[in-house]
Amino acid sequence: MLMLQEKIKIFIKLSPTDMRKSIDGLCALVVDYFSETPQSQHLFLFYNQSKNKVKIIYWDRNGFVLHYKRLEKGRFRLKPNEKGILEITANQLQWLLAGLDFQLMTQFSELN
Repeated sequence: MLMLQEKIKIFIKLSPTDMRKSIDGLCALVVDYFSETPQSQHLFLFYNQSKNKVKIIYWDRNGFVLHYKRLEKGRFRLKPNEKGILEITANQLQWLLAGLDFQLMTQFSELN
């Protein structure tokens, strides 16, 4: 489980990413795609074509952390939008990583 500070933003790239990319390749995508610095302490989430794997990269004090999750059954519920980037909350991230439809979950105010 990721423990996040309130000021941290979480960004998702809403098009598939090659999961062979490691920290350096994902850092390049952060600069190119999000126009952010990888050391910004924000979380950047990438997923594969099949939507069963995600990688999250972020800067933690003195180095990068790469968080990887693969679902054995089901798919991550990610829908493209016109911007190609989505900013989500910490709750939405936890729902997404649990394999739930985080966009549907936000309709229930008692969960937020």
